[in-house]
Amino acid sequence: MRGVRELRSYGSTGLRVSPICLGTSGWGPFRDGESIDERDERIDALATAFFRGALATNLLDTSNIYGESEAELLIGRTLSAQGGVRSDLVLQTKVDRDVATNDFSEAQVWRSLEQSLERLGVDRIQMLFLHDPENIGFDASMARGGPMGALLAIKEQGIAEFIGISGGPVRVLDQFVETGYFDALITHNRFTLVDRSAGRLIDRATRMGMGVANAAPYGAGVLTGDPRFRGTYGYAPIRREVSDAVDAMARLCADADVPIAAAALQFSVRDARIHSTIVGASSADRLEEAFRHLEVEIPVEFWEQLDELQPPAWAALDAER
Repeated sequence: MRGVRELRSYGSTGLRVSPICLGTSGWGPFRDGESIDERDERIDALATAFFRGALATNLLDTSNIYGESEAELLIGRTLSAQGGVRSDLVLQTKVDRDVATNDFSEAQVWRSLEQSLERLGVDRIQMLFLHDPENIGFDASMARGGPMGALLAIKEQGIAEFIGISGGPVRVLDQFVETGYFDALITHNRFTLVDRSAGRLIDRATRMGMGVANAAPYGAGVLTGDPRFRGTYGYAPIRREVSDAVDAMARLCADADVPIAAAALQFSVRDARIHSTIVGASSADRLEEAFRHLEVEIPVEFWEQLDELQPPAWAALDAER
């Protein structure tokens, strides 16, 4: 494994990013029995460490709707205390639809952007993603009055230096990537130990010089080995073939004294096409665990054994159920 502090080119953007990206989708919720002050202190400690450059990551990923919009507020508060974003750090966020109405119009994109900039306390953003456009589809996204017109205008006006596409279903993302409008891609749950369906999408993005970030390398939890996630994969009920593959991989990892979470994370990080892997963490302990998993030595032959245990392609998350 390359070092966790070794920066990689984020496609053709000129940005340099760490192999691990700090994800903030869980920065709003409270832990059981936790007070507001305890939640804020826990997250503030992590955010402060990031903005001081004290972590082995220089890329932070958030969104207008993460944590019911609490995430950006928490980031902005810490960012203000630190005096702004240091030049060696990269902050990226996403414009979102109105979750209540599913409005993803041009006007909604501008509202989403304005809310994010206000919460973060910045007047521009380095990387801005169109988030989950599958909720309205490609044609509606590209149509007059749709979100793409606003996103392109935001880049043209210099409010966002770069723009990206972030979502789930591979076929939908492939349509957006093919337009050539985007500087970066985020795919989630579709490039893991048990679902390789985003492989060709990542190939296309690589050929086009796009930055590539891979999110949810643990399949939303099941590949951490935590029994709480046993019945799901990618926020949906797990298919039997995928569950069987997870169990077989877990046995192989146990026999080799390799945490399955380490194998799941390294599967993404070791791929040269993936510039950063997004790991959601709302505490320093959780992020440090990910860094430790990158230090686990995994021999080449072990990866070959894991590959042999993949479920069939038709069991992938996007395959018709």
